[in-house]
Amino acid sequence: MESRNPVFRKVGEQARMGHTPTPAELQGMYDQPAYAPPAERAMTIDDVVVKGFASLGVLAVTGTVAWVLNLNMGIALVAVLAAFGIGLYLSFSGKSSAALTLTYSALYGIAVGAISHLYNDLYNGIVFQAILGTALAFGAVLTVYALRIIRVTPKFTRFVVAAGFGLVALMLVNLVVGLFNDTGIGIREYGFLGIAFSVVAILVGCFFLMLDFDMIERGVQQQLPAKYAWACAFALTSTLVWIYLEILRLLAILQGND
Repeated sequence: MESRNPVFRKVGEQARMGHTPTPAELQGMYDQPAYAPPAERAMTIDDVVVKGFASLGVLAVTGTVAWVLNLNMGIALVAVLAAFGIGLYLSFSGKSSAALTLTYSALYGIAVGAISHLYNDLYNGIVFQAILGTALAFGAVLTVYALRIIRVTPKFTRFVVAAGFGLVALMLVNLVVGLFNDTGIGIREYGFLGIAFSVVAILVGCFFLMLDFDMIERGVQQQLPAKYAWACAFALTSTLVWIYLEILRLLAILQGND
């Protein structure tokens, strides 16, 4: 039976060729490192940029299609629910999947396109303003993070996560109360309370963007596998959509109060 030991196998091959290894040659064979498969390439900032643009690009394409077709809000709701399910899976499973991330972006793009068309019909030009506002928010947060004006500490992270859960809880309460009246608790309506809630939601979204930047930086420093860039792209896409929709809502409230 042929040995699985690479040294013995090499000795056997040399013996069949009429050569007997010397003790020094045998020691050299044993000193050679064992074969190891090549390690997966580590993630870089460029990986995150490419995957992030791919994710946002898919969202923009499906959003444009939904805008042109003027899809109704029923289709948008189905897309949101499907995207929400994928988002929960990616968030709590910790998996990094190109297919699921792009599917998530495509579904959210459908919803964002339909919602944007509806708002633009009510307030012409508001979508461009919201896109510009989102871009400015992204640039401002990136600058604040890069200059370490605000540092992402464990305490800061706990505060942001708690604030995020608080906002979601308030929206759920508003949804339930809205089943029994026309305004819920008033946080999504025109007026001061609606403006205040949207401003807070935008700020919390920007704080989550800082957590995303920190996650990316730590991932690069820890040399996580390159596929982890898809998880970073998913996080960035989710946060930017959140900020965009809240800015869109805030602009609508402000214009509606004119």
